[in-house]
Amino acid sequence: MTAVIPRRRLAALPATPRYIAGRAGQALLALFGVVTIVFFALRLSGDPARLLVPEGATAADIARVRDRLGLNDSLWHQYTTFLGNAVHGNLGYSYVQNRPATDLLAERLPYTANLAVAALVLSLLFGVTVGTVTALRRGRWQERVLMPIVLAGQAMPAFWTGLLLVLVFSVGLRWLPSTGYDGPLSLLLPSVTLAALSAAAIARVTRAAMLEQLAQDYVRTARAKGAGTWRLVTRHLARNTAIPVLTVAALELANLLGGAVVTEVIFAWPGLGQLTVQSVEARDFPVVQAIVLLASAVYVVVNLATDLLYGVIDRRVAAGGGTA
Repeated sequence: MTAVIPRRRLAALPATPRYIAGRAGQALLALFGVVTIVFFALRLSGDPARLLVPEGATAADIARVRDRLGLNDSLWHQYTTFLGNAVHGNLGYSYVQNRPATDLLAERLPYTANLAVAALVLSLLFGVTVGTVTALRRGRWQERVLMPIVLAGQAMPAFWTGLLLVLVFSVGLRWLPSTGYDGPLSLLLPSVTLAALSAAAIARVTRAAMLEQLAQDYVRTARAKGAGTWRLVTRHLARNTAIPVLTVAALELANLLGGAVVTEVIFAWPGLGQLTVQSVEARDFPVVQAIVLLASAVYVVVNLATDLLYGVIDRRVAAGGGTA
């Protein structure tokens, strides 16, 4: 007679202190690496002092500006000074606007955050809905109508999508403002532009995960017991397809922050993306470094939160498989 091996009790969360400490250490190492690379790469782009002096300035004028900005110090001294100040929350002063970089970020961050959150919500609503419908209605007219839309969204770059939306809804129909921020309606076109690529990616991942689960034995058993489509999706398929969807959603959030640069320039959106382009063109090193540090921190925190959520969604992840 075969002995039955009992299942090991599954842990509720993987968030042990050792696990969190390890991931936090990895996050700090990643932030340190990104900031270091950006710091030295920016110094290779040129001398910002030459952009701040009037045309025809002498070498002495340029030297005085470099001395005022601290650029005459050795590169290593600039680097260690930056790290020491960053630990205390001081990310330097803008060369161009002569204001703390943190103040500039605080002014622009709400606009980019609103844009990224709105785009992520649209991406999840469209992607999960379309992915679920095309999987459940495979081979029917719903799939034939929706999949070309998904493929078009994934193939079109953000700048082209944005220009088409402006031509149709702003120039042609005059329904929506084309540039700047002037109330909630101004958020619609930029958020749709930013969400298009992410929504397509989420839709394809959701569809693939749904099709994989629909081929499982438990789905056939549930259908044989009379479970309807809605009950099947909400009670079984949603949880089992959540991990791949959550993974791609976390990655797309980082892509949304990166894609916001192009989108904000197209729509003259007063967020971090537009500030990034302006600062790079002016070689405003402190502002660029502050933006990169913020974006890297957001990316790391989102990935850490995603890892912790895996254990909430599927406790087998926390138990390393859940079997003895």
